[in-house]
Amino acid sequence: MKAELTLLLPALRRFAYSLTGSMADADDLVQNTVLRLLNAPAPEGIVLAQWTFKICRNVWIDEYRAQKVRQNAVHNPDLQAENSSDGEQDLINDLHLKEVDRAMNTLPDDQREVLSLVAVQGMSYAEAAEVLAVPTGTIMSRLARARSAMVAAFKPLTGSPA
Repeated sequence: MKAELTLLLPALRRFAYSLTGSMADADDLVQNTVLRLLNAPAPEGIVLAQWTFKICRNVWIDEYRAQKVRQNAVHNPDLQAENSSDGEQDLINDLHLKEVDRAMNTLPDDQREVLSLVAVQGMSYAEAAEVLAVPTGTIMSRLARARSAMVAAFKPLTGSPA
């Protein structure tokens, strides 16, 4: 299980970041998720990846309810580490990433979770439905609403067609 879990860490970290919006909080969430997984291993016959994402989401919900203070760190740029060079492309990439992050943070939690699982993590609708414990149709509906909201968030940036 530890070898399988090691292979899942990059995807788990991306998912945690999509939930928290902060790399520091995402790293804490991944650590707490892994600790929980190691202390209470997955039941027999379950897909470890799906179980891991489900545990991560549940840990995040627990932490979010217990510590709403984390949201302050997301909106305070002085608390976020900058690791990029002074290149023009790095600046452009950083601006695009911040725009996407802002747009994703405007989505309701249920839509952001689905968008992250399907579009970022590459899960199928069925896998995402199992992780979130909702019907596949709900996944499809939430994903459609999330994609529409993301398109609408970026439409003013691209301008309207003539």
